[in-house]
Amino acid sequence: MSEIIFQIEEDSVDGGYVARALGHGITTQAETIPELKVMILDAVHCHFDRLEDRPKVIRLHFVREEVLACS
Repeated sequence: MSEIIFQIEEDSVDGGYVARALGHGITTQAETIPELKVMILDAVHCHFDRLEDRPKVIRLHFVREEVLACS
């Protein structure tokens, strides 16, 4: 596998961030982006036991919701 993509969203309930791998059963969370990156690397290493099965690139896709009020 050459790459894996994680969708990153802010956790509106508990705060922090949640990362979900697209097409794989990998989900992790953390309070900050730097902590989340460490957790993602750990989750990928745990999910893909063998080095040759691990993706070479991990892409992070940040999804952010903004609300504008119209008057």
